[in-house]
Amino acid sequence: MILGVGLDLCDVGRIGRALNNPRFLQRIYTERERSQIERGGAQTAAGLFAAKEAVAKALGTGFSGFMPWDVEVARDDLGRPCAALSRGALARMEALGGRSVLVSITHSGGFAAAVAILTDEEPV
Repeated sequence: MILGVGLDLCDVGRIGRALNNPRFLQRIYTERERSQIERGGAQTAAGLFAAKEAVAKALGTGFSGFMPWDVEVARDDLGRPCAALSRGALARMEALGGRSVLVSITHSGGFAAAVAILTDEEPV
């Protein structure tokens, strides 16, 4: 069953400018995500940021009760984006009866968008 849906749209240029501030990287992204950003630049950073925001919206709280780094966005063996929740984000998901979050990210025309779906089903 679907327990929550989140959607976010992010301006790649805005995130690119924010990347000039090392504190932004530390406040928002995990070490693993920062490695992805080193390879993919602003477009990757914007996609990750949009995915984190979408997950926070699917949890129904925004970033209330947890931090952005409590949502780590990575790729599985097939290259699909996936979200791993920890600390406060994981607690919120479990409080809602959630067991997994599905994530999709896209980029077009200087924007990155992401959707997140919180479900009560085991991760695939």
